[in-house]
Amino acid sequence: MEYLTLNNGVKLPMVGFGTWDVRGEAGKKAILAALKLGYRLIDTAQMYDNEDIVGKAVQESGLPRQEVFITTKLYRPSNSYQKAKAGIEKSLQALQTDYIDLLLIHEPYENAQEMYDALKEAYEAGTVRAIGISNFGQKEYDSFLQRCGVVPAVDQVESHVYYPQLELKEHLIGHGTQVQSWASFTEGRRDIFAEPLLNQIGAKHGKTAGQVALRYLTQNGISVIPKSVHRERMEQNLHSLDFTLTHDDMTEISRMNEGRSLFGWY
Repeated sequence: MEYLTLNNGVKLPMVGFGTWDVRGEAGKKAILAALKLGYRLIDTAQMYDNEDIVGKAVQESGLPRQEVFITTKLYRPSNSYQKAKAGIEKSLQALQTDYIDLLLIHEPYENAQEMYDALKEAYEAGTVRAIGISNFGQKEYDSFLQRCGVVPAVDQVESHVYYPQLELKEHLIGHGTQVQSWASFTEGRRDIFAEPLLNQIGAKHGKTAGQVALRYLTQNGISVIPKSVHRERMEQNLHSLDFTLTHDDMTEISRMNEGRSLFGWY
């Protein structure tokens, strides 16, 4: 496994398992399967309404807690300092853990600074190992940075071959914030697995289009949290790190950048 080192020294696995829309007993089994395959980062959020099955899966996996990196996020119902404090306790209880590895503010809410005060307090208390944000574009990030006090360790944003946001990544890195991709496969907005160029490049390396799409991001220093409940795809995603794209590959894929969000963000 490759890692990104966050601004406080915490190691973030380069490939994790996303749990958006993963729920119920079937969802818990998918998370357990991911952990058995070797995933060590599980990404969830209060908005996903599945922190409980993440906690159960980690418990049932038998893995030492320190071997599993858990990310979760607070959203709009926690839009004040006191509500965020309560939200953190709610997540800790749902996840059945004494600490959260990475806690993010899910979107650039009007009260994000106030929410972040609760995150900083939890970070100082040791119940959160790293804190950050999600879906903050450069304008929102720069404004947030002026008053936040603790530089966010991560900004989790839409990032894929059609909109990798490499300029945003470079800007954030300059201030000490790593970028993590959501929608690495566009969540169905594009049929990325049928993309001719990605399949052509994949054929050279004995890899799938999906693995090439993920490797393009990770070679650019962006960690990924793809979601799949299919064991074969889960395994492929995890093994997207065991090859290297050439300079020419990277250049060709970079031309796929359309420079705009597929989700209406930013």
